[in-house]
Amino acid sequence: MSDDLHPPSPDTSSAARRAGDPPIKWEREVLEKLVFATIKEQRANRRWGIFYKIVLLLLVVLAVASYFDINPFAGEGEVGRHTALVEIEGNIESEGSGSAAVVIPALNKAFADNGSVAIVLHINSPGGSPVQAGMIVDEIRRLRHGYPDKPLFVVVDEICASGGYYIAAAADRIYVNKASIVGSIGVLMDGFGFTGAMDKLGVERRLITAGVDKGFMDPFSPQSERQKKHAQAMLDEIHQQFIDVVRTGRGKRLHETPDMFSGLFWTGAKAVDMGLADDFGSVDSVARDIVKAEDIIDYTQHEGLPERVLKKFGAAVGSAAVKTAVQGGAPSIR
Repeated sequence: MSDDLHPPSPDTSSAARRAGDPPIKWEREVLEKLVFATIKEQRANRRWGIFYKIVLLLLVVLAVASYFDINPFAGEGEVGRHTALVEIEGNIESEGSGSAAVVIPALNKAFADNGSVAIVLHINSPGGSPVQAGMIVDEIRRLRHGYPDKPLFVVVDEICASGGYYIAAAADRIYVNKASIVGSIGVLMDGFGFTGAMDKLGVERRLITAGVDKGFMDPFSPQSERQKKHAQAMLDEIHQQFIDVVRTGRGKRLHETPDMFSGLFWTGAKAVDMGLADDFGSVDSVARDIVKAEDIIDYTQHEGLPERVLKKFGAAVGSAAVKTAVQGGAPSIR
């Protein structure tokens, strides 16, 4: 029969709830606890979500500021009388802290700041590219002419050799430690030759060039006397440029000896005796005793976060390998 002919069944559950209060109270308490627990968890998730978003935003801001060399916490004109510091650490090359692209902007900022009374160039370098060193020297000369009242002092750390000393010679005065390594005024061009090994292994080098010397410095081809003479003439020319920079920068303070420009290097104490350096000192002692401005402000353009991340994952290693393969025969003052 149709369900419409039957009366509705009594609501036994409602009757049970009306029979006594305890079941209703128990269910209500459980529901309330579940609801409040859910709300509490949602609020906690929202708070942690906001916290993580704020932290991520701060990291992005700091990364951008680091990449563009911006200090978001420093105001303009807040720095008073001080000694400006610029550091060169490592090889003088087209990339890194010793490149002209990094050092020159830092020097410009240091000289242009109204509060800086002198610039200290802190060098710890074994040398490197004569091109990069020459560009930095040219800029130092320009800035010294444009700011005649602001001296530039070099303070040597562990080593200031070859390209490092090329730059140092352009300063007003050079300060060293007694045990620092100074000098190595020379030029080299290095590489390897594998022709003998190839002959033993039976490997044939197939190199086709347009131009008799296009394969110059090719490690898998024999080097002719003509090419050796050309390379030597080029190195002698760069060496003479190096010598001229030293003689111009040091002037009458230089006590020349037959081996001064031979590529040898000496201790800081000997360098002072030879006139390659002026006196002993550190960054702090020069700022305190020579400049008379103990507050030191660092203008060095430090490596940003993106560069550090790339290096961590090997990008810089790969680019260095390519550069070595392509430019292995370039002249170097180191």
